[in-house]
Amino acid sequence: MGLGVRGKIHIHGLLENPDYYEIVGLCDIDQAAMDRVAAEYHLEQVPRFLDAEEMLKTVRPEVFVFVTYPDMRLNLIRLGIKYGVKAVSLEKPMAESLQEAREMARLCHENGIKAVVCHQQKYLSQFQRMKEKIDAGVIGEIRKIHVETQAWFSQLGTHYVDYTLWINGGHRAKWVAGHIHGPAALEDSHPAPDYLFGTMELENGVRAYIECGYLSEAHNPPEFSSSDNRLTVYGADGYMYAETDGFWGACTRETDGRLVTGKDPGWRNHQQVPIQTPYYTQFARWIEDDSAVHSCNIDTACHGFEILEGMCLSALNNVRVDLPITDLSYTPVLERMRRELPTCGTVLRKLYDGKTPRKERD
Repeated sequence: MGLGVRGKIHIHGLLENPDYYEIVGLCDIDQAAMDRVAAEYHLEQVPRFLDAEEMLKTVRPEVFVFVTYPDMRLNLIRLGIKYGVKAVSLEKPMAESLQEAREMARLCHENGIKAVVCHQQKYLSQFQRMKEKIDAGVIGEIRKIHVETQAWFSQLGTHYVDYTLWINGGHRAKWVAGHIHGPAALEDSHPAPDYLFGTMELENGVRAYIECGYLSEAHNPPEFSSSDNRLTVYGADGYMYAETDGFWGACTRETDGRLVTGKDPGWRNHQQVPIQTPYYTQFARWIEDDSAVHSCNIDTACHGFEILEGMCLSALNNVRVDLPITDLSYTPVLERMRRELPTCGTVLRKLYDGKTPRKERD
């Protein structure tokens, strides 16, 4: 369900795994767009629907993939349960509130549904190599992690909180503290404050610092702001960084303390589509084998959402927030931010949507 730019990439990932998946239904509110996608991917014989419930009721799929805005996702989980799906795959951010995110995770667990949230950029070659090198000890013991994204946190920050947890071996956060400002991006389809700065301590003592939005350091020209981000991991013996658009750097035992930089193939033209294939391969393996848990599983995604929401709560309430958050009776954070964040001259930055071709740095 949902056949825009990202929906088509999910279709590619499924079709690239023919031993595991067969597409049995397509759904979108735009019939003409759906017909074009069916023709483009040679799915003309696949039934097409304008309504998600009608699709689920008719074709009874085992796996339900929905590529929609975050305000729809809880209800789509409920629909999947109603029609007996075994697994769901959804985009980020998984919800618009921690209350919704927790409810989604609860419903999946109680109904035996395996769910993944598409934090797929960890499959990029530069991130995979960085993970392998860090696990091999080339920077020594991890001491600190720094995230920078020009896009606001519901666009890219949710990805990079996930990658922070992943690169650090899955250790969860113990507490968070945060600052937020700027209401312009709260009107986006993926709402968030214009800038967030947050700190957290992970269970193994590593500190992580998250910057999302226009005040984070830019490493690329403005026209590439949608993929302008960096994950830097500092260890006892060096550091490494990687960016979505292929740029990377390493100052490690292997480089004799020199900073070596490079670039892998770029995001849009070369790596955006292929990385959806291993994402879905691993999902299929988890569906078949309970022990092969997907790194993008809903529990990890829910904790990442909790981290970001905790940082917003910290800023709104002027307190440190200890995790896990156990009392969910508070006013939803988005509602409070829309009401309480003062205007400060920021404007909603236009992010590249991938719909029109552009020259990439490949």
